[in-house]
Amino acid sequence: MEKQLQKEKIWTKDFALICLANFFIFLGFQMTLPTIPLFVEDLGGNDQLIGFVVGIFTFSALLLRPYAGAALETKGRGFVYLIGLAIFVLSVGSFGFLTSIILLFMMRVVQGAGWGFSTTASGTIASDLIPVTRRGEGMGYYGLSGNLALAFGPSLGLILTGVISFKSFFLICAGLGLIALMLSSRITYKKIERKQDKEKTKISIYEKGALKPSLLMFFITFTFGGIAAFLPLYTAARHISGIQLYFLLYALALMITRTFAGQVYDKKGHKAVFIPGTLLILIAMILLAWLPNSLVLYVAAILYGLGFGSVQPALQAWSIEKVPINRRGMATATFYSFFDLGVGLGAMVFGQISHLLGYSSIYRTSAVSIVLSMLLYFFFLYRGRLSVLQNG
Repeated sequence: MEKQLQKEKIWTKDFALICLANFFIFLGFQMTLPTIPLFVEDLGGNDQLIGFVVGIFTFSALLLRPYAGAALETKGRGFVYLIGLAIFVLSVGSFGFLTSIILLFMMRVVQGAGWGFSTTASGTIASDLIPVTRRGEGMGYYGLSGNLALAFGPSLGLILTGVISFKSFFLICAGLGLIALMLSSRITYKKIERKQDKEKTKISIYEKGALKPSLLMFFITFTFGGIAAFLPLYTAARHISGIQLYFLLYALALMITRTFAGQVYDKKGHKAVFIPGTLLILIAMILLAWLPNSLVLYVAAILYGLGFGSVQPALQAWSIEKVPINRRGMATATFYSFFDLGVGLGAMVFGQISHLLGYSSIYRTSAVSIVLSMLLYFFFLYRGRLSVLQNG
């Protein structure tokens, strides 16, 4: 019986479609990641404004994720996902027509709403389609679709903005989102069981069972705000070439890790994944704070990719591990809310830090954030062990 369960199929038609849709929406998103700061500069903004424009996107996503999580259990997976994708496509397509930072700021809020709905739904849909006994492995494959986009997106975005107008560029990004929308319309979504008890369907802010891994994710993605918003500007200021290759190496390292990290989690749990992963991220942040040349930049990219690629799918699988099936959407919303909060708050804080102390201070602060995540993890382990002893 156990061998039969282990052979439960992951790669169904619907799982392949959700992975493909995830690839195209992430490609459109990742292409804008290093280019939005350049667009803000083109509109006359400084580092502080860059931080706010980058960060507000994730804050609007954060505010709407609880509603998305509740809607997934009441309105259905497909409804939330398709609406989110449509909002994302329209907002990104509008960027190239904007002529002021205020208008861009407003449309980034709208984009964040679409992103919050679509990614919360997508992660929940993927978890619905993966056999329980292979969830860590399956979430790793699902995450790999986003990592494939990351392998090409940032570099492609930087290359394209060097040869075409921002207007044409953002229309291309919106077109990729439109492909995701068309693919997602072909998915057969899980039917939602209607709950008679109103207490079970009301909107809540978070899922308690997902809090621990989500808090850990916050301190890790806090570092990503400094990379996404300021690393291209940091390398340019230091006259270090190869930022496009940084994103490519980072994504390739993520992809390699995704092929086995989920299986390690399934067999040995988060203890075997979290500490090695966070140590690699910590070393990467120290190298970026130092950053004497392109070689160190590339090594940091590989280490950060290996570390993040190990930790993120493990924490996401942990967040839904012991959550009732009717709360899985809210658990996914909780996880991505803390993910977004880390990125958004990081971008805003680092905008101020870079303005006052310089770019290298961003990555020293990021190293501290990783140390805090490790300390918090050990605290959770200690509390869990103590609880077992008291109950035993």
